Amino acid sequence: MLGYVFAVFAICLAVTVPVGITMGISAMVPHFLNPMFPAKIEFIVRQMVGGVDSTPFIAVPLFVLSGIIMARGGVSDKLFNMFSYFAGDKTGGLPCAVVVTCLFYGAISGSGPATVAAIGAMSIPLLVSLGYDKTFVTALVATAGGLGVIIPPSIPFILYGLSSGVSVGAMFIAGILPGLLIGFCLMAYACYYCWKHGEDKEKLAAYCYELRKNGLWHIFSKSFWALMTPVIILGGIYGGVTTPTEAACVSVVYALIVCCFVYKTMTFRDVVSAFVEAVVTYGPITFILAGAMAFGRVLTIMQAPQTIAMMITGLVSSKIAILIVINLFLLVVGMVIDTSPAILILTPILLPLVKQIGVDPIHFGIIMVVNLAIGFVTPPMGINLFVASSMTGISVVTIARKAIPFIVAFLVSLLLITFIPAISLALL
Repeated sequence: MLGYVFAVFAICLAVTVPVGITMGISAMVPHFLNPMFPAKIEFIVRQMVGGVDSTPFIAVPLFVLSGIIMARGGVSDKLFNMFSYFAGDKTGGLPCAVVVTCLFYGAISGSGPATVAAIGAMSIPLLVSLGYDKTFVTALVATAGGLGVIIPPSIPFILYGLSSGVSVGAMFIAGILPGLLIGFCLMAYACYYCWKHGEDKEKLAAYCYELRKNGLWHIFSKSFWALMTPVIILGGIYGGVTTPTEAACVSVVYALIVCCFVYKTMTFRDVVSAFVEAVVTYGPITFILAGAMAFGRVLTIMQAPQTIAMMITGLVSSKIAILIVINLFLLVVGMVIDTSPAILILTPILLPLVKQIGVDPIHFGIIMVVNLAIGFVTPPMGINLFVASSMTGISVVTIARKAIPFIVAFLVSLLLITFIPAISLALL
């Protein structure tokens, strides 16, 4: 019966049925094949409604809204200028500033595509005007945007915490060092590329002069409130002052105050428009999450975790081999399924297996999210590629080819994170 379920799932995806509907249809297959199966249609509907009717889930649309407000309020500009002030005239300095800005902005939005859209709209035209190759810059932004789901607060971390039962706050803490490691690897390649292909030092010198002529305090005073955003959000969680859901609400209020009253880059009409965009963005996600919760529950009833665990352990037996197989599987999944449903479906299936071989659930959550983050820049799904392509007009295939070295850097980081648990668990 399990084979029929996955066959229907694959066929629906192949004929481009929306993911949420695909999971809902697949969840109904066992009952149609066997009317005695406990997961009847009424059961599935209850699971869909009850799955999204959860307080922790509220953090997801709130972080989406906060990211949209910050993007419209020009926060990314302030962050980029601050980092460019110090690194702009160094070899690879501005591309590295893009990566660091993605790290900080990821701590605001919690979303990969949102990070690409906000940082790309600001940085790509600037770097191209300074002599950098347009395709290179676009590939850099698309790849670095994946940091948005690794640096806390991360929407995938919230979903993994709900699926696995581990603390969302612990997931946030565990994501800090892996995010910094990936960022370092991306910056290392960016510096190598700039050293090999050269930079227009005259244009960079002129840009840095304009940026620095008013002094450090001028830049810092403008970027201070933007720099404080992740401090306030994460500090509240780590200090035990707020839950992740409460921190998401704080981030929205803080974003409104900063953008409307401090920077004065948003009007009341802009705020209303941002709320509308957040609803439009999160609406489809709700149906995906509901379908994923029901589908995951049905798979659990069918004992899919045990079946898949037996299949994997029947092929390989060592811990290292099992982790390699799981990594390869997750990389393929990330290419065809969006991050949110993938986490909600696969966590109940794979988590019991990795627990058997002694992998910490928090460590596995980091492994899973990093794998799926690579899917943001790998076709055919590659949502970051499509976002970057829509901004620059460069084809998805061209961006993907240019992003291959960055993806390799991501994969190197993934291997280190997988086999050195301390990278994820050292701060816990």
